[in-house]
Amino acid sequence: MKKPELLRENAGRLKTRVGACFPGSRAVFRGHDLHADLKDMDWVELYVFGITGRRFTPEQLRLMHALWTYTSYPDARLWNNRVAALAGTARSTGNLGIAAALAVSESSVYGRGVDVRVGDFLRRTRQKLEAGGELADCVHDELKTYRGIAGYGRPLASGDERIVPIMTLAGELGLDNGPHVRLAFAVEQFLLTGRWRWKMNYAALAAALIADVGLSTREYYLYSFPAFLAGMQPCFVEASQRPEGTLFPTSCADILYEGPQKRRWQAAIDSTTAKPTVDHLWNLQSSTTQLNTAPHSEARHGYQTQHPLSPVPGQTDQPGRAHI
Repeated sequence: MKKPELLRENAGRLKTRVGACFPGSRAVFRGHDLHADLKDMDWVELYVFGITGRRFTPEQLRLMHALWTYTSYPDARLWNNRVAALAGTARSTGNLGIAAALAVSESSVYGRGVDVRVGDFLRRTRQKLEAGGELADCVHDELKTYRGIAGYGRPLASGDERIVPIMTLAGELGLDNGPHVRLAFAVEQFLLTGRWRWKMNYAALAAALIADVGLSTREYYLYSFPAFLAGMQPCFVEASQRPEGTLFPTSCADILYEGPQKRRWQAAIDSTTAKPTVDHLWNLQSSTTQLNTAPHSEARHGYQTQHPLSPVPGQTDQPGRAHI
């Protein structure tokens, strides 16, 4: 079907299988009356039902709850929580601050990007092994392609404090011995006995547990979206209660600046008008200074300052003035 025909067919109507609201009457959620058929569902159960259209056992739902709970850290130094806290100290609204924090949770290093990659890796590796492949070949291929394996290794620490609690609960629920979980630990053992010495982190284990529950990689990605949410709200609230702008203030001494040095104002005067020339003003407004974005050892608060530095449009470049 050509695009214009496809657009005309869908103009002025909504075709949906997931539900609809009938104001004053009822709300339908995936074919069920939300206030009658689904009224006893808890929120996580409804959430994953909305994503997958499938029901899960009480044990599986308990595990899904715990996977969120065990990674809810109210630490404003964490990259996404910092966004929520900075929104609080800037006196932004809660919705804007938390939405921004959730948005940056798609980080390819720590967040949802890792979930997708490790889930995909475990599924591909399991398929290859079932087809007669060797684990060593699968690991080496992944390392050759990506120079690492998502879900293994962890910055700043050699282990992950969440592994034992979640595996203990999974054992109590009878969900600790699925094929993806066994594979995740087998990959860890291979990496530990090799030259890499990488331990499994929470991302790999969570992806394995959820894969054994039956969620696809995309379903897991959508399920994981609020995983950090409970830790963000305390950071926003606390920053909002403290004096405005006092969260992570950065001293000028903490910035390693390697741009142009201070320079004297030398206005070019048109002798006929006694005004600065247009060319001179343009050169001033077009000049750009840059802040060194390379990490340096002089960062004094345990984090690195990486800000672009450029003139504000419409303002002239003045000595000693940095627009950040």
